[in-house]
Amino acid sequence: MPLVALIGRPNVGKSTLFNRLTDEGGAITEDQPGVTRDRLYGTVQWSGRRLDLVDTGGFVPRSGERYEEAVREQAERAVAEADLVVYVADARAGLTDIDAEIADRLRKAERPALVAANKADRDEDRWNAANFYQLGLGEVVATSAESGTGTGDLLDAVTGALPPATPGEEEAAERTRLAVVGRPNVGKSSFVNALLGHDRALVTAAPGTTRDAVNTRVAFEGRELELVDTAGLRKQANVEENVEFYATLRTERALEEADVALCLVDATQGLERQDQRIVGQAAEQKAGLVLGVNKWDLVEKDDQTAGRYAAFFQDKLGPMSHAPIRFISAKTHQRIYDALEDALDVAERRRQRVQTSRLNDALREAVRDQPPASHQGRHIKINYVTQVGSAPPVFAFFANEPAGVRAGYRRYLEGRLREAFDFAGVPLTLVFREK
Repeated sequence: MPLVALIGRPNVGKSTLFNRLTDEGGAITEDQPGVTRDRLYGTVQWSGRRLDLVDTGGFVPRSGERYEEAVREQAERAVAEADLVVYVADARAGLTDIDAEIADRLRKAERPALVAANKADRDEDRWNAANFYQLGLGEVVATSAESGTGTGDLLDAVTGALPPATPGEEEAAERTRLAVVGRPNVGKSSFVNALLGHDRALVTAAPGTTRDAVNTRVAFEGRELELVDTAGLRKQANVEENVEFYATLRTERALEEADVALCLVDATQGLERQDQRIVGQAAEQKAGLVLGVNKWDLVEKDDQTAGRYAAFFQDKLGPMSHAPIRFISAKTHQRIYDALEDALDVAERRRQRVQTSRLNDALREAVRDQPPASHQGRHIKINYVTQVGSAPPVFAFFANEPAGVRAGYRRYLEGRLREAFDFAGVPLTLVFREK
């Protein structure tokens, strides 16, 4: 699909426009400059055409401040990748020197472009939008991302400026969604950057740099996947600013939509309560799980160290103790691709369907080895089981007294299914119905 990049100086409404066009609410919006710092991707459908849209942070041409410099580099990379650039300007504020300077850079990049003169809520603002033709970037469309005014005209202009669709462009490849999650400063963005070989996400030494969930679509060993680099999940007491609050919501949403969560923990700190909460949250959302023990290069080791760590983590993971564990270093790239392969394997297991005959063979063996306890004096008989869903897997058990199957026995059956059909790293859902 073609890629369209939204570029502009800070606080002109790029993220609001992104949310309006994608109808996803994926970018954090706040009435302060510099909130969006990394690139965010979404999909737009218009007039039978699908396209990828990327939102970028506020472009400040000559700033030496570290965040603004990094944001500028991200925006420039987005321009280099884009098939079309939409320069978002503030119609209410009018043409500025910064607009002219950024437009000069865009012209030198030799990318097709047009202008969205945003915040054009009043007639006066819409009339003044024509002033942005002076930027020399092509067509100017007056829009209001807040109210939606002019966004249809903008999408008409975008699709008209793109090259014609190629045969097969609309065939969307099935992608595995991998959410990289963990506490702040455990190395999530560094891990993603190491995988991709360049600074796809903004990385600095300060904790909590990534605020939005940042998506990157990549191919790995013939498989399409989407990496979601999320903001660090913080303890609730530390979520004070609106921006931090919404960043936490974005992370939770990323887990809801993920096929697999790669939860990174700091090898030098162990598995803390917050890590356990994140793992539990992934399990609640029925995402597959891989535990990546990062910064392994900083741990003094002997030939027993990995085994001791693995046993410790499995004990702490509780119901998710079956999840694969990888000891990695984003800094040295040690085993980072092994962790990615683990995640893809978990995604495959999460999608698998098991034949009903094989399930019932496993059920008979499990009941023979450990029959269910009676309920209110009545013998519990589980007649059969069938898989009624995948990605995530759901199994329906039919019994004479489904309410009498105790929680402990349900966990036992889940474990037997996991062992019999290799559901390591995959949360299973068991439902019991009357037969």
